[in-house]
Parts: sequence; C-alpha cells; structure tokens
Amino acid sequence: MESLELVPLLLLLRPPPSQSFNNSRSIRQLRFPSLLNSKTRNANLRSFSGNLQGGGGATSQDGPFAFEDQVSHHKDDRALVLARETDDFGYLVGFRLLPNSGLEEFMNVSHSITEEDSSSDEVEKPKVEDTEEEEAKTRVSHNIVVVTSEAAPYSKTGGLADVCGSLPIALASRGHRVMVVTPRYIHGTSEDLKFAGAVDLDQSTKVFCFGGAQEIGFYHEYREGVDWVFVDHPSFHRPGNPYGDKFGTFGDNQFRFTLLCHAACEAPLVLPLGGFSYGEKCLFLANDWHASLVPILLAAKYRPHGVYKDARSILVIHNIAHQGVEPAITYRNLGLPSEWYGALEWVFPTWARTHALDTGEAVNFLKGAVVTADRIVTVSKGYSWEITTSEGGCGLHDLLSSRKSILSGITNGIDVTEWDPSCDKHIACNYSADDLSGKAECKISLQKELGLPMRPDCPMIGFIGRLDYQKGIDLIRLAMPELMEADVQFVMLGSGNPIYEDWMRATESIYKDKFRGWVGFNVPISHKITAGCDILLMPSAFEPCGLNQLYAMRYGTIPVVHETGGLRVSQENINN
Repeated sequence: MESLELVPLLLLLRPPPSQSFNNSRSIRQLRFPSLLNSKTRNANLRSFSGNLQGGGGATSQDGPFAFEDQVSHHKDDRALVLARETDDFGYLVGFRLLPNSGLEEFMNVSHSITEEDSSSDEVEKPKVEDTEEEEAKTRVSHNIVVVTSEAAPYSKTGGLADVCGSLPIALASRGHRVMVVTPRYIHGTSEDLKFAGAVDLDQSTKVFCFGGAQEIGFYHEYREGVDWVFVDHPSFHRPGNPYGDKFGTFGDNQFRFTLLCHAACEAPLVLPLGGFSYGEKCLFLANDWHASLVPILLAAKYRPHGVYKDARSILVIHNIAHQGVEPAITYRNLGLPSEWYGALEWVFPTWARTHALDTGEAVNFLKGAVVTADRIVTVSKGYSWEITTSEGGCGLHDLLSSRKSILSGITNGIDVTEWDPSCDKHIACNYSADDLSGKAECKISLQKELGLPMRPDCPMIGFIGRLDYQKGIDLIRLAMPELMEADVQFVMLGSGNPIYEDWMRATESIYKDKFRGWVGFNVPISHKITAGCDILLMPSAFEPCGLNQLYAMRYGTIPVVHETGGLRVSQENINN
C-alpha cells in the first residue's frame, strides 16, 4: 500500500470523440485529497502506451494507468481516494476509497481546485492541517525465516552467531516479520539459562529422515520484534559447543543439522506464532552448510506437491571451507527423492582419496545449496570474488563462477548498540571519539584484571578469535619469541584446536609479565580487550568478513590485519 502523498493518482477524463488522447489538456492530475466522481465498480482500468501511433494515448509522468469514466456523474457517488494498492511488482490492482459520508471535512479543500487548475499542467498541493507524514519503513514487507546453527546470545562460537543474532532484529525494525530457527542446545551448565525465556509450544512434529520418523519439538521466545524458534531434540542436549567437544567434532552432525533444516521448513507452516503462522510465502536465509539443506528441501520435497511455490531462498556463505561433506551412502538418510542425488553429488579428486579403492564419492550440503538457491550472498565483496578462484573456492570455484549472475557480497554490519564505548557496561570507563581519556583507564583496568604490570605507556596487543589455522595462529606462534623481546604486552582470548590451547598456557608460563592467554570465550572479557588494547592483531590466512576489526575501529583500537577477504575491503592500508 502506497500513500498518494508519494505517488500521485492520474485520473483520465474521457474526452469527446473529436479530441485526441495526445492532448495533454485532457489529463488532469490530482493529489491528495482526490475525488472520484464515478462508481469504481463500473470504471475500467486501462493502460496506455507512450509509443502508440495515431490516436494512441500518452502516458503520464505518474504512471501508465488511468481511469476511463463510463458512467454519468452523480453527486452522491463521490468518494475520496485514500491510497492505491499495488502487487509485489509495483502494478496497480486497486484503490482504497473513503465513502461519501466521510467527504464533508474535505470539501473545503476540493473547492481550491478550480477550473483553471484543471486545464493547467501545474499541480497544486492542498494543505491539510493536523496531518503528520509517516515515513514508510519499507516498501514491501516479507516473512523472513533465518536458519542458522548458532545465534547470539543463545549460542556462539564466532561471527556467524553475531550476525544471526543482530541482523534479524534490524530486519524486524524495518517492518518485516522475522523468525530465527536454531537448535536448543542444552549443555547441563549455567549457559542453559539463556533459554529461560523460551516457552515450549507443545507443537511436536515428525520429520522423516534417517530411516524413520524423527520427533522434534519447538520452543519460542518473542524478543525485540523477532520470533526466536528453538528446535528441540535429544541430539542437541550434550556438553561442548554446537559442533563438538574436547574430543573433536561430533560424529552425528549430519543428522543433527538435517533435523534443523527439516524443522525450519515445517516451522512456518505449523507454528501459530502471534496467533497465525508465517505461511508458505516466505524468504529463507540459509546460513552456511548447516542450513544448506533448506533450499534443496524446498525444491525437492515441497514444491512438487504445490507447497512453498512462492517461497524463495538465499544462501549466505560465511565460510566456504566448511561444506558438510559426508560419504555418498548417507544420501538416503536425508529424506530426499533419489532423483535429486545429483544436486548434492561430490567427487573428490584422485589426490584427495584415502586409498586406491576409494571412489571419492560423497554428498556435499553446501554444493547442493549453491545449485538450488535463488540467490547466493557472501559476507563481503572481496570474499564473493575469492570464492570464485581456485585458491579460495575450496573446490566449488567453478560452480560458483557459473552462478556468478546471482552471486553478490554484502559486508557484515555490527550491533552499534552493544558495541558502543560511550555506554558499554562491560568496560571500566566509558569514552567516545570526542573524549578518549577513558580508554587509558580501560587499559589499566585490563592489566590489573589479568595480573599484568599496570603500565599505561606500554603498547598492548590483543587477539580475539578461534584458535584455528584460518585465524593465523601459526604465524603468531612463530613470531611470539621475537615479539616478546620488545617492550609490549600480549593478551589472547579464544578456544579451538587443543594444540593451540596448550601452547597459550605454556607461553603464559614462560612470559608471565608480558603474555596472558584466556582459553574459552567470555563476552565481557572480549569487550575489555577491545577497549583496553592499543592494537588488535588479525593475521588470518583467509577471512570472509571479520567482525573484530570493525569492533576495534569503533573502540579506537588499531586493527593490524592480513589483506584478505573482508579485511581488505573494510580497512584502509596506511603507511607513515
């Protein structure tokens, strides 16, 4: 629905037979409030092309649509045009009218439109007092379903959780109806209290995969305009993080995230959130391989039966290195028709096979989503180019290059309310770009909390991230002995590879007055490191986007990064 304040209504009065439509004097343009002097049920909606020859009609600057009056004018049949209705493609489908009973208060305005005005091309805009213009939040609103393996503050291992925890709130603030579907991880620790606000919907559903009917439940919390839906199943109830524990990656992750994808497709159909379901006309945002089965299910399971015909899917690639590859024999467990095997089929090159009899056949979740999704988005423009190269595509570069027409990159944003040094509740002293005096106090407070010598003049370097090869931990290990010879302090926060975790502990025992390693993840400490350090180090081997460098710049901390992926496009290289 659009206001006539923004889009004028064109009324074409029927001219005499001798008068040509090309005569601009026959066209009268009226802006709100506009009067229709005919019964709309007897009016024909016609489209006139501007390039018609002969006696064809000329289009107006306000659009190609016009009313042709076919009835005699009756005073009692007048109505006020409040707004016009358009479909999703912007085509006019109807008008909203105010009956004659509500016209009296607008009659004074209508008298200001004189006969001379009707013969002029100029349009006068009547003044309507005591009317506040309301700016539209968005032209078209959608039902958006975000499917993700983690979403802050409920579960988090990296930037994926930050994006999926803040982007839905931003979309909801623009007028969209947004649902986030993510697992309900129960670890048997105090972290489970994060789900305390979620209510059991008592809406169990059976999905058919892995050789039988799997029963799943749904929990729901409405927060900040978003429907947070948590998929409940015993496979999500275990210690560790969403993907593994101290012994390694969980062996049943394919099963767990297959359940998530089936549940995400069922949720808009069966859950009466706010009194009514989202329905079939949804826009699915599938994040990384964990949600990549969603576009495939829409195409293979639902649309052949007339369900989700108007739904669309967007694949969001946060990290192409993780693709959800499993042996080919597991395809029969996914609940997909056999004829769709080719969409997920993956064959490893000869050099990557484990033995001579290994055929290299597998199924690849992410590859299936690349084939079936309506749009593909990466988390930065630089990364959207990198994944089409042999160095950055991890085997999918040729396929992604063939779909370059629907591939684009959008740099991640940050939650500027949570990451704001002027009001951050986690740091010792608030400060801003106009007054940086509080940053020195944050540095002293961090040194004191970590047990380091309190030296405000000593450069302090920080690292926050997963302890993984991708994040460049091997480079930090190699450079640490030489770095510790300088007059600096170094603090690291993260978890991941046990080898790197043990190295952090050993390094701390060697350089007791210069190095601190915090194994694990702690939100308050991450804020304190970002605020208290002078430099944030990010030597990533590859980085789809990166969020910590954005946080650092907002806190006045200098990010020193490897020029790759999203780090390249979000930073300026400065050499003095």
